[in-house]
Amino acid sequence: MASITLRTSRESRENKVGIDWWMILIAATLTLVGIVTIFSVKVTPNPFKQQLFFVALGIVPMSVFALVHPRFWAKISWGLYAANMLALAAVLVMGRTINGAERWVKFGPIQLQPSEMSKLLIVLTLAAFYASRMDRIREASTFWLGLLHVVCPTALILKQPHLGASLLILTLWFALSLVAGIRPSYVLGTVAIVGALVGGVLFVPKIRNAMLQDYQVKRVEEMLNSHKGKSDKKGDGYQVQQASFAFAAGGISGTGFRQATVPVPFRETDFIFSQIGEEFGMIGCLAVLGLMAALFYRIWLGMVHAYDDYFKMLMAGIMTVFVFHLIVNVSMVLGLTPVVGMWFPFLSYGGTAIMLCMSLIGLALNVRLRERAVLF
Repeated sequence: MASITLRTSRESRENKVGIDWWMILIAATLTLVGIVTIFSVKVTPNPFKQQLFFVALGIVPMSVFALVHPRFWAKISWGLYAANMLALAAVLVMGRTINGAERWVKFGPIQLQPSEMSKLLIVLTLAAFYASRMDRIREASTFWLGLLHVVCPTALILKQPHLGASLLILTLWFALSLVAGIRPSYVLGTVAIVGALVGGVLFVPKIRNAMLQDYQVKRVEEMLNSHKGKSDKKGDGYQVQQASFAFAAGGISGTGFRQATVPVPFRETDFIFSQIGEEFGMIGCLAVLGLMAALFYRIWLGMVHAYDDYFKMLMAGIMTVFVFHLIVNVSMVLGLTPVVGMWFPFLSYGGTAIMLCMSLIGLALNVRLRERAVLF
């Protein structure tokens, strides 16, 4: 891989933005909201203490990504890519099956989900690949190699299966390709093909049955039937249905802390937003979404003011992961998209999820530390 040239001019060194305390404050607040919300969920056993352990553990990777120069990850990008592929392949050999999907690998007391950490590794390796070919970024070879870069891990993730993570990896490719400067006609042509496949899955039963697992087919059909007023009250749409009852019960100001009564399956994980909606109402939901918007703004600042193409793509990748998760999770909880297992950033229970969020924040802080100052 060709070397990556980073700006080291006096202006670059003197105009560092410093530590982005706003980003730290926002991320810490969201994490605290997540811990408190998980504590309020009435499940036995309550995973509150385990989530505290995961947050404490997440300080380690966050510190690593905050302190190690981002250029280091570019230098070892092919090693990271190989490790990513091996971890995803290991899931197919020694993975644990939970709720119909084989996505987890257990190391002692810790259960990790390689498809989640793959999102961070794809950000690091694809950004490094494009940055090494900026002099050939508009060539067809760069486009095809970049696409191959994500097709291989996506295929392994689909085998688990994890449709949501697969779509996110492809979305990362789309975002980083546009930021890098790949010819728009190449990128948009590929997106059109993927869009046609997604449309076929949604509206053509034969394609749907051929490409999806049985439980995924049921989720798609449930979503389509719910919009026709034919939702099976006891079928796979039960989660979404109960979530809608929770939002209705919360109303404007909510029922109060630990006063949620509507039973929503997996409320502490994928449907944590419904807990916010019932206990704190529309005001609480808007406050959480406002915090996420503020976090996006801080990341966006780092992207648009980046001196270096590699830094710009890293921030674009971080933004894409958070935005994708937020949009898909909220849409899923509201019944606008099928249930695909997308957690809410910082709020949902899960060790790999919170460690991924903290790692991304550490990387974003590192990049911002090395970029020029902005007014706000």
